[in-house]
Amino acid sequence: MSVYTEVSTDQLNEFLTHYSVGELVDYRGIEAGVENTNYFVTTTKGQFVLTLFENIGFEELPFCLGLTAFLSEHGLATAHPVMRDDHHYYGELCGKACTFVERLQGKAVKHPSVEQCAQIGHFVGRMHQLSPHFSEDRIDNRWTEWRNQTATELHPLLPEQQQALLSNEIEYQQQFDLDGLPKGVIHADLFHDNALFDGQKLTGVIDFYNACRGPMLYDLAIVVNDWCIHTDGTLDACKLEALLNAYQQERKLTEAEIAHWSIMLRVAAMRFWLSRLVSIHEPQDEDVLVNHKDPDEFKHILQDRQSLNELPVALKSA
Repeated sequence: MSVYTEVSTDQLNEFLTHYSVGELVDYRGIEAGVENTNYFVTTTKGQFVLTLFENIGFEELPFCLGLTAFLSEHGLATAHPVMRDDHHYYGELCGKACTFVERLQGKAVKHPSVEQCAQIGHFVGRMHQLSPHFSEDRIDNRWTEWRNQTATELHPLLPEQQQALLSNEIEYQQQFDLDGLPKGVIHADLFHDNALFDGQKLTGVIDFYNACRGPMLYDLAIVVNDWCIHTDGTLDACKLEALLNAYQQERKLTEAEIAHWSIMLRVAAMRFWLSRLVSIHEPQDEDVLVNHKDPDEFKHILQDRQSLNELPVALKSA
């Protein structure tokens, strides 16, 4: 369920007067997603998606929406935001920051195929290759300092076995300096439900609201930990090779990135284990709306990545 804020027909009609998209024909809530309210909107000039941000403020939107527009204008499959009459990509509706974007065709897949993994590998590699040309900046607020602080806060709230896992993993990760790895603009949340496909063809990547500038290897590790796995969270070698080969056709990993491959998979798994634990164990403001996801999924992924000893074939030959 992602319709947290009800929008009336009168409110939407007034909102649309700030866009050159014609008259309202129809709209309906989208029962998918986690944090935001979304509507499909049809006008006399096309089909769009209206998003009201339940937990994101106006100050964060210029980077996210500017990046989406930039990637779309450089040929990547993203939903280009529609510009308002005040020349902004964002506005306000029902007291919430919001945006209005082109509706992409296709749908998300629950179990990506090998070819779909290759498609997303090409996308991420191309995005990283383009990133030096995007001038805006935004720091990653869930990088090393956040992981360490969050682990400290969560530690007393966890069962003893998870406390040990968390403490040992933090200690291990602190041995590595990952800040010197090549940085660029990263999606930072490109799970399979944030990509749309028409058959095997990628038609769009959505939800850039966690995007920031950070290590590109980290972004790739986040993708691999979600796209290239069996149902138990272990890595699927065929999907992994397809994705990595496709990525490196667009952007070659450096020797330093390859050397840090295994640890970055663990860092990426830790980040999402912690964020899911936070949503369950820490009290939320009444106005903050969150659908909880199972932290154990990423606990198991982290434990599996701890046992990895060999590089994928695609990286051995890189």
